[in-house]
Amino acid sequence: MIGVAQSTISVMERGLGESLSVDVWQRAFTTVDRRLGLEPSRDIQDDVADAGHLGIQNLVLGLGRAVGYAGSFEVATRPADPSRSSDACLRDDRRRRLILAECWNTIGDIGAAARSTNRKVAEAGAFAAYAWGEEPHRVGAVWVVRATKRNRELVARYAEVFAARFPGSSARWVAALTRGDDPPDEPGLVWCDVRATRLFAWRRR
Repeated sequence: MIGVAQSTISVMERGLGESLSVDVWQRAFTTVDRRLGLEPSRDIQDDVADAGHLGIQNLVLGLGRAVGYAGSFEVATRPADPSRSSDACLRDDRRRRLILAECWNTIGDIGAAARSTNRKVAEAGAFAAYAWGEEPHRVGAVWVVRATKRNRELVARYAEVFAARFPGSSARWVAALTRGDDPPDEPGLVWCDVRATRLFAWRRR
């Protein structure tokens, strides 16, 4: 049916058909009503596999340092379980502030991501209480999302969900991260440009 010998089919069935052309594989998959997908690998000249994510973390940590925060990278919110960590943590002992910044290239499961952030904030709150005792302190959370077309469409499609999840002023969160202003009490969402060089506010519809 696909114009090759039975011996070739046998080779393909045994997973030994690396020398066969893509055209032969495509015809074989089409014949059995299956789709053959080809996906390019990461450019071998690229930096590291998570370079995009690192770019956002690097931006947040750099902005925080410039306005007086001590930054932590992939900080464990529950030290007994290092796998449970926040992307970037900004800490100011003088003003007793702790900001958890979750950095997103893409968001695969909005609900799971929101629950994860809630858990991290609760764990960070326990840490802050331990670090600063009875002194008044603030723990805040912000999502820093790369402003790709896909992410913009996602936020627009579920506008009510994101508005309910992030009631904190996006403009005030940008000011908190870039100027050191007091962050909002409520969680917020801010955009990061695609090249991870600046932050800007999410303009809600």
